[in-house]
Amino acid sequence: MIGIRAGARTIGAVLLLTVMVGCSGGGREGDRSENLEIYAPEQIFQRGEFELARNRTEDAAYYFSEIERLYPYSSWAQRALIMQAFAFHQGKDYENSRGAAQRFIDFYPTDEDAAYAQYLLALSYYDQIDEVGRDQGLTFQALQALRTVIEVYPDSEYAGSAILKFDLAFDHLAGKEMEIGRYYLRHGHYSSAINRFRVVVEDFQTTSHTAEALHRLVEAYLSLGLTAEAQTAGAILGHNYQSTEWYEDSYKLLTANGLKLKDRGNNWLSQIYRQSVKGQWL
Repeated sequence: MIGIRAGARTIGAVLLLTVMVGCSGGGREGDRSENLEIYAPEQIFQRGEFELARNRTEDAAYYFSEIERLYPYSSWAQRALIMQAFAFHQGKDYENSRGAAQRFIDFYPTDEDAAYAQYLLALSYYDQIDEVGRDQGLTFQALQALRTVIEVYPDSEYAGSAILKFDLAFDHLAGKEMEIGRYYLRHGHYSSAINRFRVVVEDFQTTSHTAEALHRLVEAYLSLGLTAEAQTAGAILGHNYQSTEWYEDSYKLLTANGLKLKDRGNNWLSQIYRQSVKGQWL
């Protein structure tokens, strides 16, 4: 009997969707003239899932939002809100996805789906970081939102992915500094280039760009005749990144000028050398 009843419910749901699609003009995307007030929230939810399965994300989000409007205090409204955020995100409507996700967090902060809502909110920024030349404000916002997932929901299934994406976004910021620094270096603006590479070495030292930043510092300081700084940058490279091409390039450049890769002077690089190589923090 249970199997028969379950089968009947499934057939009923299919028939309902058929009727709803028919009422909306044969399923033409964007035609939402049917009166949804005559349907139960579960039925409208099924229609949203149906549209989502057809990759009609805008229509799916519409049906989920109608549940929120027509049945604002029901459990279906709660479920529909997180699905609304998901549908908007699938359709690359990041602003609306972020808005729905934030409403879910505000209304249901202790719900088990709050972690996913926060993760979707972070993705609404992160998924727009597609090239190094884009507005870095998005990257900072992605980092902040990803940090919230990591710190507030450390035991959630999304924490691991958030950590990975946080590292990639952090690396992205360092890449932007490198891009600007290389531009200044190519055009002979050595002091400006040094400022950019210094940011990478001091603030983004865990990223993949640090070795190149040190080599570029060697180039820039040699161009200015500041050999002590160039030698110290080379010494840090030799200690931490000896297997990289950047160390090899710096070694050739310094030795060609009769210089050794060693700590010299009392500059900001010397402080990093003493801390990272000798463990002297004072």
